[in-house]
Amino acid sequence: MSPSSKTANQKWWVYMVETKSGKLYTGITTDPERRFNEHQNDPKLGARFFRSDPAKAMVYKEQQDDRSSATKREAALKKLPRKAKLALVG
Repeated sequence: MSPSSKTANQKWWVYMVETKSGKLYTGITTDPERRFNEHQNDPKLGARFFRSDPAKAMVYKEQQDDRSSATKREAALKKLPRKAKLALVG
């Protein structure tokens, strides 16, 4: 299986991670558990966002059919006010 056909068949996820101080980070991935582990434990692979405020918990994830859909949903979530994000997280 070629790399492009492998990613074509993968499901993508939009996720939100809460930091220790309560901030919310939104991203996309094909493997939410792996990505959260990277954010928590690997400064080289995790987002810079977490260098000054460590990741505490993955508080939201939503499956998407492809990368394009995930990217569009990520952008929409990032535009939401904090109050709406917290309502979505529950």
